[in-house]
Amino acid sequence: MKKKLGIVAVVILALLILDQVVKIWVKTSFSSDEVRYVFGNWFALHYIENQGMAFGTTFGSAIWHKLALSIFRVIAIGFITYYLVREAKKSEVRLEYLICIGLILAGATGNLIDSMFYDFFFSFNPCEGFNQLPGSGKFMNCSDYGFEYKVEIRHRGFLLANVVDMFQFEAYWPKWMPVVGGNQVFPAIWNVADSCISVGIAWIIIRQRKFFPKKLEETTNKEQGQ
Repeated sequence: MKKKLGIVAVVILALLILDQVVKIWVKTSFSSDEVRYVFGNWFALHYIENQGMAFGTTFGSAIWHKLALSIFRVIAIGFITYYLVREAKKSEVRLEYLICIGLILAGATGNLIDSMFYDFFFSFNPCEGFNQLPGSGKFMNCSDYGFEYKVEIRHRGFLLANVVDMFQFEAYWPKWMPVVGGNQVFPAIWNVADSCISVGIAWIIIRQRKFFPKKLEETTNKEQGQ
């Protein structure tokens, strides 16, 4: 058990460090909405921040919307951690499966770190579009191009900060295709933490026959018995 948990802990720590290093580098080296292409013109680093859930989706303008999301993440991280330790105690559980759970845990934790601490370590610019939130009821002066005006800003503080995103595919469906022709294949912008969650879940789905052989066998037997 200790060996398994030790390996998973190293994986989680390495992913958290990678996630935060990339986010801090992008946040301190890129200007807002800046795009830099890597690997040709099909994959880009596109600096944005989001106030909501994974892949830049939003959740609402009230302070309790963001708090509810952050608190949900805290609860989910606690549950995943408990589940990981419980599964590690079982001798028949594969290390590969525990690593998948570790990926999901690392992803959830990585984005929570942003929300918890980034407002305390980085300056706040109300002129940035991702710091503005219509309907929040909070206003701040913005000075831009010699003009000063009020903008409605997002809520700030512990568990309220933005999450930094940067990865984007620049691949498009062929124009001859119906409905999706000419549109981006995957328009969302994401980060290391988001990809950890997606890979962990996809890995479990793909390998479920190896991870849960007894459960699948019991389900098959019940179906055949019916």
